[in-house]
Amino acid sequence: MSYEIIVVGGGHAGCEAALASARKKHKTLLITSNINNISNMPCNPSLGGPAKGIVVREIDALGGEMGRNADKAILQMKMLNMAKGPAVRALRAQIDKVVYPKIMLETLKKEKKLHILEGMVEDLIIDENVVKGIILEDGTKIKSNIVILTTGTYMKANILIGSTKKRSGPNEERASLNLSDNLRKIGFEIQRLKTGTPPRIEKSSIDFSKMREEKGDSILYTFSHDMKPIYKIKEQKPCYLIHTTKNTHELIKNNLEKSSMYGGYVEGIGPRYCPSIEDKITRFSDKESHQLFLEPESIYYDDIYLQGFSTSMPIEMQEEMIHTLPGLEKAKIKKYAYAIEYDAINPIQIKSNLETKLINNLYTAGQINGTSGYEEAAAQGLMAGINASLSIEGREPLVLKRSEAYIGVLIDDLVTKGTKEPYRLLTSRAEFRLLLRNDNADLRLREYGYNIGLINKHKYNRLIRKKKEIDNYINYFRTDKINPTKENNEFLRENNSAEIKDGISIYNLLKRPEITINHIKKIRKITLSKEILEQIEINIKYEGYISKVYKEVGQLIKYEKLIIPSNINYDNVHNLASEAKQKLKEINPTSLGQAMRISGVNPSDIAILMIYFKKEEAK
Repeated sequence: MSYEIIVVGGGHAGCEAALASARKKHKTLLITSNINNISNMPCNPSLGGPAKGIVVREIDALGGEMGRNADKAILQMKMLNMAKGPAVRALRAQIDKVVYPKIMLETLKKEKKLHILEGMVEDLIIDENVVKGIILEDGTKIKSNIVILTTGTYMKANILIGSTKKRSGPNEERASLNLSDNLRKIGFEIQRLKTGTPPRIEKSSIDFSKMREEKGDSILYTFSHDMKPIYKIKEQKPCYLIHTTKNTHELIKNNLEKSSMYGGYVEGIGPRYCPSIEDKITRFSDKESHQLFLEPESIYYDDIYLQGFSTSMPIEMQEEMIHTLPGLEKAKIKKYAYAIEYDAINPIQIKSNLETKLINNLYTAGQINGTSGYEEAAAQGLMAGINASLSIEGREPLVLKRSEAYIGVLIDDLVTKGTKEPYRLLTSRAEFRLLLRNDNADLRLREYGYNIGLINKHKYNRLIRKKKEIDNYINYFRTDKINPTKENNEFLRENNSAEIKDGISIYNLLKRPEITINHIKKIRKITLSKEILEQIEINIKYEGYISKVYKEVGQLIKYEKLIIPSNINYDNVHNLASEAKQKLKEINPTSLGQAMRISGVNPSDIAILMIYFKKEEAK
């Protein structure tokens, strides 16, 4: 029994990797410890949010599955940050935890080139630093050309509640006991990380009258560029907002030592940007309260997820803590919160195509690379599946630039900077975020999806037509003028805009902050779709800012094109700072652009490297 590609793990990374491989016609095996947990959502019942929502759109633009799957399982949808600029807008959806995995499993089963097997991978078959397959716990060997590890939080996982520690994966699933030890034997640096999940509350025990209702948007949205919305606005499930109280804070402060983290029972390092409630109250002691959201998990059961209340306190303490919250005075906990710690690899040990540096043809994706979040995992899984397939086909890998996608930012951060805590993608991590918007993911990435074979000709032709319509109408708006008639000036006054004395182009009129594309539609009959009008408006209004960013991108690309020879000996580069030498040897950057982003490598070190390369070229 042999395959071209074996994907280990059936979470969000594994599903995207396996689908990409199988859809590119490669014989693929997806192996998971429990087929019923494929694409499971063990923590929050949502997808998207700042940066993350844009990642889901990028996955869809490249031909991945997460966006389409999410659109079929929506309980509530919102566009965040609509009052702010387009660079930070992002979709966030409440997802049905029962529906989402069911649809994903059905999708996987439809792929002819994909086989799914239940089993626990304990080791790898390696010959002269090349992976040749996997070894199951019963000793069975399965050969393959490439292996993609997407083990999530299962490697040597421990569940912690108070002073108790239990060897288990999420939701009491079996942990992988030996794989991380065997990776360490090969030479991988293994690190211990921690994350957690909050309690689930019985809906009927909650007094929602003491909470602020948070409804979904009154406009229909989709993550996918190809699907029409299938949920109904009035049937969206509400969320609710509450805040912690003085009693909550006092109770936690007085019992910190009972927490797994503060009691010294946790070995792993937790996420800075998704802290437990104990961490919040300790680190932000000046805050009188913290906001919490009550979110529905499914229409098929009444569990309510208490977003923002992750904890590793003992069960009896969790009961007391919950009852200090408004509306939860009589709440019944259906599932207690816990912390989970697990093994991951240091991501500076992987290349930009997600192949490991130590072992050829071995790829890693998802939380094994130190990330947190379903979206970050799925993005890595998709890229690993794509690049593993391209490798088999003898083609160059697809490595997205930081200026092209949040996925590019994510992977570049991991392989260039590494992480010592669960990495979470944020808009602040993207220096070119004005280019990486929710609205233009298809314009940025769909051509890549078509070229690698995950986007069909019909979808690609639709993209081409969309680009032409945008360009044609922007050019039309440059030449079509609004004359200073009595009616037009009256219209401008009504909308708090200055009158015109001479003719003005629609293009220049739209640059006025108070004038929107909806105003233009009242002046000129326009029959374009909403998404095309959105592109036209953003491109015109933010033209100056976008041009400035593209100039910065051009400067970066110059450095990215300066390739560092793979056989360089940094000890021969005189005057380099010792820290820079150490980091450059450790990460082995492929270009000066990547070297510039390494922590500890300063501009003076880059200048020294450039002089060194010029001297070498002159020899």
